[in-house]
Amino acid sequence: MAKKPAAATAKTITVEQVGSPIRREGKQRETLIGLKLNKLHRTSTLVDTPAVRGMIEKVKHLVRVVDGQ
Repeated sequence: MAKKPAAATAKTITVEQVGSPIRREGKQRETLIGLKLNKLHRTSTLVDTPAVRGMIEKVKHLVRVVDGQ
């Protein structure tokens, strides 16, 4: 029996941008871009890894975790 691809079995997390990066530190804007967010109320579904969790933690005041499967 063939194994499923790693990406298909990996847990995902969906985040939504709820705050503006205007008048914020440049690193926070770059972190939002790294999370594939750049406009208010956009959502992005990402693989749930420690790196992504760390990025969310850096901009937790600008994003909302919609769901984590």
